[in-house]
Amino acid sequence: MTSPVRPSLPPLREVIAAHGLQASKALGQNFLLDEQLLDRIAAIPGDLRDRPAFEVGPGPGGLTRAILRAGARLVAVERDERCLPALAELAEAFPGQLRVLSGDAMQVDARTEAGEGAHIIANLPYNVGTALLVGWLSADWSPLPWWSSLTLMFQMEVAERIVARPGGDHYGRLAVLAQWRGDARIAMKVHRSAFTPPPKVMSAVVHITPKPAPDGIELKHLERLTAAAFGQRRKMLRQSLKGLPGALDALETVGIDPQRRAETLSVEEFVEVARALGSQSASRSGAGA
Repeated sequence: MTSPVRPSLPPLREVIAAHGLQASKALGQNFLLDEQLLDRIAAIPGDLRDRPAFEVGPGPGGLTRAILRAGARLVAVERDERCLPALAELAEAFPGQLRVLSGDAMQVDARTEAGEGAHIIANLPYNVGTALLVGWLSADWSPLPWWSSLTLMFQMEVAERIVARPGGDHYGRLAVLAQWRGDARIAMKVHRSAFTPPPKVMSAVVHITPKPAPDGIELKHLERLTAAAFGQRRKMLRQSLKGLPGALDALETVGIDPQRRAETLSVEEFVEVARALGSQSASRSGAGA
């Protein structure tokens, strides 16, 4: 493995001033300028030397330079063309380590661009962060996804929804999706004052590592189940799930009281019900063949 490179770089504020950059509200941008904080974020996934990494919305390149200093081979996707010259300077400072794609991360095939085993690390634009996360969590698991870990900055409320446990208001579909085959935790809280311009809310870095999916369950059954259950989260399951064919029978098969509410079921219980739902669906398909 090569040793991480630490070239002499100008302060981020100077880079922003030199290129006339201002955070775009329309693009959901908030720049992080504290390089010690950025280095701490880049350290969350572990040793990045010679490892592939993928970043969304690098902006002027604050987190980008921290990831590069850690030794990663980084692919970064930036929609804001104003930021491309600053990122080109970083590519020159870290020869062979950085490839910048100009475009919309929602349209980029991250797996093809970054490669198998990439660590995804990003201060995500607020307006697309959750959609990108759901896409990565919905990737094919065989037995693990193409990415090695997710280290992502979100608004605190979203971060709490991702790591939430049963019984609270934050617990819902996003928590089940993140946790049924992954370990999710808040790795770091970030005060609003750390950003330029400061957002109205606190932020947090969520770290997710994948684990093999439970046997005998398809994502589509879990998604339908949680959509129905949390769509009417204040109602008993016997009411919220009555419109989903086979769901009440699946509850009975697993032995879950239909008078419970969705927010009381653990991730493991949702997995068991989804497995039973899938088995019933397969039986009906077989009977109709």
